Amino acid sequence: MPFANTPAARVHYTVEGSGPALLLLHGTGGDGFSHWGQLLRHLTPAHTVICPDYAGSGQTTDSGEPLQLDDLVAQIAAVADDCGQASFDLVGYSLGAVIAAALAARYPQRVRSLVLVAGFAGGPDSRSELQFGLWRELIARDQALMARFILLTGCNPQWLSAQPSAVLEKRVAAIVKFTNWAGMARQADLDARVDIRAELALIQAPTLVIAGSQDQMVPRALTQVLADEIAGAVFQELNTGHLMPMEQPEELAKVVSGFATAVQNLKPLS
Repeated sequence: MPFANTPAARVHYTVEGSGPALLLLHGTGGDGFSHWGQLLRHLTPAHTVICPDYAGSGQTTDSGEPLQLDDLVAQIAAVADDCGQASFDLVGYSLGAVIAAALAARYPQRVRSLVLVAGFAGGPDSRSELQFGLWRELIARDQALMARFILLTGCNPQWLSAQPSAVLEKRVAAIVKFTNWAGMARQADLDARVDIRAELALIQAPTLVIAGSQDQMVPRALTQVLADEIAGAVFQELNTGHLMPMEQPEELAKVVSGFATAVQNLKPLS
């Protein structure tokens, strides 16, 4: 079971597949498997897929102090180093998109292509502060309620309504059982205070920004900021809520792989 080390953390990651390296960064409350597991079979035939668990998730361990973006960026760079990958295609989802964008800005020579899924740039936003504060309070008071709230606000309402009640209850139970709740609270705290707006202009990698048209957690306008501020970025919407890897894993994998391959082949996107 591979781990990479930084001065502040022991970072767990997985590697599957073959081909050019593709790093997938999960979002708040998830880990490499829970957020990307459904995409792997669609990605591994053409890519060496590396899924790190940054601090607060999975089997990664650290000091337990409040999370800092600099530390999370260093953790992802350490995983790439441990895998012997000097350059790679990079995908970030939600908070993972913030980390991915910051890494691409700080290490432009390492990132071949960048895909930001349901991401945001941060900065003062009263709605986001309200949301992430509520997340931390629900985590502290009632994790089953928080799990229900995640599904209710994270999914496309039409997709959610089409799921049998028994299936949704199983998803709630799985969220309650497998989420690192203390880690999620730490990540939500970072969500509320992170701000990468000044770094977006430094990104040189060809970039695709993907928004969910039904996203209630990170509204489309917040994701649009990334596309507006990153030079040459392509913006695309999928008809999903925030939990895009769960709702449309095959479609998301197709878009991610297609973009990385197009950049590698220097072909225009269709």
